[in-house]
Amino acid sequence: MNRCVERLYNGLIKENPTFVLMLGMCPTLAVTTSAINGVGMGLTTTVVLVMSNMLISMLRKIIPDSVRMPAFIVVVASFVTIVQFLLEGFIPSLYDSLGLYIPLIVVNCIILGRAESYASKNPVLPSIFDGIGMGLGFTVGLTSIGIVREIIGAGQIFGLQIMPEAYEPVTIFILAPGAFLVLSGLVALQNKVKMNLAKKGKEVKQTSGCGDCGSCGNASACGGKVFPTGNEE
Repeated sequence: MNRCVERLYNGLIKENPTFVLMLGMCPTLAVTTSAINGVGMGLTTTVVLVMSNMLISMLRKIIPDSVRMPAFIVVVASFVTIVQFLLEGFIPSLYDSLGLYIPLIVVNCIILGRAESYASKNPVLPSIFDGIGMGLGFTVGLTSIGIVREIIGAGQIFGLQIMPEAYEPVTIFILAPGAFLVLSGLVALQNKVKMNLAKKGKEVKQTSGCGDCGSCGNASACGGKVFPTGNEE
């Protein structure tokens, strides 16, 4: 169970796919014009991520290495198609808002990356929790960006007006440039928090490899780096 909790923490905080690993930038920048779109895309990706991780982990000893990537894509595409039909049938408004970015989940580097680096090498239960952690981390990232863009760009949050009538919306924040501004601002805020933690003597780990340094004993070979706090002799 400790391993499962570690996978949740890994995806939500330590290796958040949006703010730390900077993966899935296409939907992150494109669909976060509102908070509800961020939640919808994040949860949709989470469902696909969990189901694909589970199935790939179950089949990890059956799928030949020579065809593993095509096999992973077929598995992911199958779940994306199922989710797409469910959204179209039961939540058509969200389906229309997300549009083309639903089928593009098939090639989302978060899903294929977790399938290759974790699910294909680990048992089913940790792989499921890895998918949940990464999916929720992605959802938190998209929702955070959507909330900031919607408040500043429309004076609303989840479609509810929260700013006074005298407030003049800054419409650039619900346009493409606003996505870059908000993302950079939130990443800078996160880095500031990490720097403050480092000054207090806590180690801050920055990964640039497969994103699974927590369970890897060869982090130095793949680019994993630990930045010292400055207190070492």
